[in-house]
Amino acid sequence: MHLALTPLLPFAADDEHGEGAFHAPSINEFFPDAIFFADTPFEMNRIVLIRFLAVIAIVLIFWLGTRRMKLIPGRFQGAVEMGLDLVRVNIAEDLLGKKDGARFLPILTTIFFMVIVMNFTGIIPLLNIAGTSVIGVPLVLALVAYVTFIYAGVKKHPGNFFKNSLFPPGVPKGLYLIVTPIEFFSTFILRPITLTLRLLMNMIVGHLLLVLFFAATHFFFFGDGNTGFFGLFGIGTLAFGIVFTFFEILVAVLQAYVFTLLTAVYLQLALADEH
Repeated sequence: MHLALTPLLPFAADDEHGEGAFHAPSINEFFPDAIFFADTPFEMNRIVLIRFLAVIAIVLIFWLGTRRMKLIPGRFQGAVEMGLDLVRVNIAEDLLGKKDGARFLPILTTIFFMVIVMNFTGIIPLLNIAGTSVIGVPLVLALVAYVTFIYAGVKKHPGNFFKNSLFPPGVPKGLYLIVTPIEFFSTFILRPITLTLRLLMNMIVGHLLLVLFFAATHFFFFGDGNTGFFGLFGIGTLAFGIVFTFFEILVAVLQAYVFTLLTAVYLQLALADEH
């Protein structure tokens, strides 16, 4: 049992408090020490390495799933095709139509699978932290979605995209003093911020909760908390940890779906004929 729980604890015991003391999770876990190239622009820590592993996993999954395509797919090819169809049918074509859906399908598929795989690293033993739990990846993906949204709007409505976004037709001219700043803030400032923070905060909270439950389990079973009746609390914290692990799986999928869906919604708004 001790060996089974140990990989779930992404921190070491503090000598000051002793090996058996309880160590609550902290925000410092999202800023681990450098492993390679310390104090250089290429510094790599545990989270950066996890991101590289996630990207390698994505490439391997699609390479293995598509290298020998069959008319009647096997289980692995079928699973890959289901994931691709989820993005193509339920997001791209449903919101953008077949023509525009096909145009933007590569970027929507990339966003979806990058988010979901990096989210899943938060529940994999020995990794234990999502690649999206530090702002870099969520921010880059949000900026990619934002730039794609601007590109789609300018490409479809050159000369009118920004005008109609900031000065919606049909609004009395006197109200533009109020409407235009609101439209500018909500359309061009708030969207990438909300995309970034929604994903980031969900992954941070999920990680802290899992560490809290499994750290408490370790404390009650093997640490100073293992004293008589109090040791039984470890059963409850272990149960909550397992339940929240499955909940994190659901959150990982939902956040990938929501991030990709909102990107498609923004593209739909940019391509709308009203512009």
